[in-house]
Amino acid sequence: MTKEALIKLFERDLSKLSQEIASYTNEPDLWKVEDNIANSAGNLCLHLVGNLKHFVGMTLGNIPYERQRDKEFSDKNVPQQQLLQYINETKAAVLSTIEKLDDAMLSALYPTEVFGYAMSAEFFLIHLYGHLSYHLGQVNYHRRLLNK
Repeated sequence: MTKEALIKLFERDLSKLSQEIASYTNEPDLWKVEDNIANSAGNLCLHLVGNLKHFVGMTLGNIPYERQRDKEFSDKNVPQQQLLQYINETKAAVLSTIEKLDDAMLSALYPTEVFGYAMSAEFFLIHLYGHLSYHLGQVNYHRRLLNK
């Protein structure tokens, strides 16, 4: 996968995440969970922001960030506008970081063994994009389920 493709995909899906979060017309619905749905759209948004700011922005881009993973799932009162700001900050960090990566950096090993084995930065970026896409689908489903 080329760097340009990664940039387009992350930009597209982070923009879509922003659209999904903005589409909640009743802000408290962002935090609702029902039946077998364990995570709210708000918590999934916080999780994606934390994940990408940590693994892309901080680790590959040297952009200061201190991840608090537990809060990604325990916070329930983040205003919708704050979530949208977090997404915009994340998009800027991810895109600027990937833009700076050259072919050698993409082929190099990612600095930490996240899953207990070595992988290239490019492989892990593709994994992170898949993670974003997976949770974006959950946010979309959550929103549509609540807007029956």
